[in-house]
Amino acid sequence: MKVIVQRSLKSQVVVDNNLVGSIDRGLVLLVGFKSDDTIDDVDYIVKKIVNLRIFDDENHIMNKSIIDVGGSILSVSQFTLYANTKKGNRPSYFNAMSGDNALKLYNIFNDKLRKYIDVQTGSFGNDMCVTITNDGPVTIILESRD
Repeated sequence: MKVIVQRSLKSQVVVDNNLVGSIDRGLVLLVGFKSDDTIDDVDYIVKKIVNLRIFDDENHIMNKSIIDVGGSILSVSQFTLYANTKKGNRPSYFNAMSGDNALKLYNIFNDKLRKYIDVQTGSFGNDMCVTITNDGPVTIILESRD
């Protein structure tokens, strides 16, 4: 499992000219699943995200978590995180999890995050227009396995 974490001031997802998810201060998560990911991968990443200290404290040091600052999460599925570009110029998505299985893990992932914090989502499997106002900029790549 791979998640791109971006600290955000304001972000949103639009599908077919309809706003489907938006947040103010918080984190945008671009979420991809590899073909052999399991609930253990989800649990590891959820724990990392809710405890990741990438928000400034009163001394302007990144020392606070998303929970500490009362932010929200915008979670966006993105199978292209597992694109393989080693051969040629057209990416292969062989390593990405199939849609049905990825949707199940994606829903579990978001439900587990919701136990800690407000989570908005994009629209799984649809073309989305994602607008991210990256704060910092701060961008962290999390992977459940090496």
